[in-house]
Amino acid sequence: MSRIKACFDRLKAEGRGALLPYLEAFDPDYETSLALLRQMPEAGADLIEVGVPFSDPSADGPTIQLAAQRGLKAGATLKGVLELIHQFRQGDDHTPIILMGYYNPINHYGIERFCKDARQAGVDGLIIVDLPPEEVEELAPYAKAEGLDIITLTAPTTPDERLKTILKDASGFVYYVSITGITGTRSATEEQLKAAMARLRGATDLPIVAGFGITTPEQARTASRISNGAVVASAIIKEMAATYDEQGRATAASLPTALEKIRSLAKAVRG
Repeated sequence: MSRIKACFDRLKAEGRGALLPYLEAFDPDYETSLALLRQMPEAGADLIEVGVPFSDPSADGPTIQLAAQRGLKAGATLKGVLELIHQFRQGDDHTPIILMGYYNPINHYGIERFCKDARQAGVDGLIIVDLPPEEVEELAPYAKAEGLDIITLTAPTTPDERLKTILKDASGFVYYVSITGITGTRSATEEQLKAAMARLRGATDLPIVAGFGITTPEQARTASRISNGAVVASAIIKEMAATYDEQGRATAASLPTALEKIRSLAKAVRG
């Protein structure tokens, strides 16, 4: 059984949704992001989404864009991000890791080689924001061969017919982009989430997690109860980045600040 399925099965038995905090690899440096990654599960992360810094993102808001720029400045590469996850796996063999990024670096790396290296590093699922269903067959056979789930994205504007295409070969879980727009800008209402989940659950049996615009513990609690989990990204990054020095370097307050934010989100989700 995959780590992702095992995690959602366990949470279903517990009667609660998941918390999926986001970490931008190499932000603001390799050592700090590795230290944060290693401590996220203890702080309450059920699954972890690891972002691959990219120079031309299409879905990320200003907070994650700046984090990606810091990561690239610190020397982030796709190979380096896989090494980061490999180091994490030396001490944690059960927390699911979802790699989030864009297709250009994967294509440049080599699709088959990437899937093999990702699995060996300890990756469980892939969110490739700019890879539409019509093109996913370039990647899908290699990902499937390595046991990697390709996490599909749906949005409030996705028509029912398009939903069938998107969900046809979905695995792991479905990521519901709960707003129209970019990350970290605004939030969906409880009523909007309920309506969206009713529609999505009529189209798939997979767990559904909600992301984009979830910033507070209360919003995470609501999203994780209506859906099967809440993704929180910009809110964690923004609070951590506020502790960096004038050169954008981590300080003694950086890790404790990020971890405290995750603990407050986890307490709400589990409450």
